Amino acid sequence: MIGGFFPKDMPAAGPFDVITMLAVLEHFPECEYAALKAGCCHFLKPEGRLIITVPSPRVDTILQWLKALRLIDGMSLEEHHGYRVDQTVGIFSSPEFHLVRREKFQLGLNHLFVFERSREH
Repeated sequence: MIGGFFPKDMPAAGPFDVITMLAVLEHFPECEYAALKAGCCHFLKPEGRLIITVPSPRVDTILQWLKALRLIDGMSLEEHHGYRVDQTVGIFSSPEFHLVRREKFQLGLNHLFVFERSREH
């Protein structure tokens, strides 16, 4: 595990075949999206895969109820800042990436995105 913030605190490493971001994209501030895309492009091999999961906004409502009932603790709900699932495709747009798979899972409460890095970038 590497501590810090991606991509600025990433040590010299890679390139990698796969980068995964599981339920973390919604925690990035919008001003960091360009740096995030550039970092993924830098650390990912050509034709490498970027695998992202993003929770539905409905998950925040469920988590708020669970927190109010004291069934969960320590959630960073305030960091989600109204992230819209459909933003994901725009953040990782061409020409650097292209979407190869998108689907919902867990009763539509989560979304899977799989992007492939272009050979040219």
